[in-house]
Amino acid sequence: MNNDKRTILITGAAGYVGEMLCDQLAKRDDVERIIALDKDEQTKLTKSLEKVLYIQANLAEAGWQNKVIPYMPDTIVHTAWQIRTLYGREKEQWRLNVEASEAVFNFAFANRFVKKLIYFSTAASYSARPENSIEHYFTEAEGLRDDDYLYAKEKKVVEEKLYNTYSKAQLEEKHYPQITVLRPAAITGPKGRFMTVRFGLQSALRGDLKGGFLNKLVSLMTSYMPATTSWARQFVHEDDVLGVVTHLIFSPNAWSYEVFNLTPNGKPVLADEMAKIVDKKVLMVPSWMVRLSFWSLWHLTRGRIPTSQGVWRVYSYPILMSGDKLTVVYRCRYSSLEAISTTAGNYEYCVPEAEKVLNNLDSKN
Repeated sequence: MNNDKRTILITGAAGYVGEMLCDQLAKRDDVERIIALDKDEQTKLTKSLEKVLYIQANLAEAGWQNKVIPYMPDTIVHTAWQIRTLYGREKEQWRLNVEASEAVFNFAFANRFVKKLIYFSTAASYSARPENSIEHYFTEAEGLRDDDYLYAKEKKVVEEKLYNTYSKAQLEEKHYPQITVLRPAAITGPKGRFMTVRFGLQSALRGDLKGGFLNKLVSLMTSYMPATTSWARQFVHEDDVLGVVTHLIFSPNAWSYEVFNLTPNGKPVLADEMAKIVDKKVLMVPSWMVRLSFWSLWHLTRGRIPTSQGVWRVYSYPILMSGDKLTVVYRCRYSSLEAISTTAGNYEYCVPEAEKVLNNLDSKN
């Protein structure tokens, strides 16, 4: 790749990670243009960025390619994903995720101006199972495992499709970009916790779900922090996610295909630590109770509470990853505990003043 300014295609640009990438990369002098693509409307933040060209399009439908080609992006960062399972619409979700990802990969392999492809996979595809423990940290070499949790299953399938496409292109001596796959732990930080509206573990435990019967029900159920005996989580700070991607884009890394667990090294966050962060007491529960609760909420609310098939295992059994391989190219600034608790970072301005005061008091105690 030459030293000219970069033109970067970011999919999922209206999402949490995609929007931050647009924001941070647009500030760099060595970026010429960012092609921001998403099926949803453009966010207020990216509208303010002069270098961003926004294309509202569904990756699973033909046509977006012709809109992107004239700008000849040299780098693609594929973050777009329908994370929450669509109740009764699993085939549609497969199309939005798996078929859409195939379209992105085909575009990258078909056009020689694409030199780098960065794909966001997930830690969930290692599969949350009863035999997992807080002593075992999955390495990239262990590979992914089958799971009935649709998000984990789709991500695994897409990784396999990407590697097969790469292997075929290599064998046939056709063009392929440098490929990097990232398997992130739960991404969090001040923007994610205070500015991004998401119905998930953090927002439920923190009591951020306001109004409506369903939100009140979830808030009531999480008045304590329910946890199984093996509850443990890894978190990666949003600034570290941005740092890793920035390094991958602008550094002349030697590999043609590589996979990294995107997680800080060190201890995970345990149940008592998480409870302290969200100011709750831990309520120990058996895994069957978690399964029953998740199943009931999923069907009673027709998916409005995102507890789809298999998610109960992610809450019950740990998926801990080794970050050793990542340290060769990037060292995370924040530990898992710091990622979920600190108000520091690029998006500290998102944090309410009252929260900053509480955070400072906690850090002194």
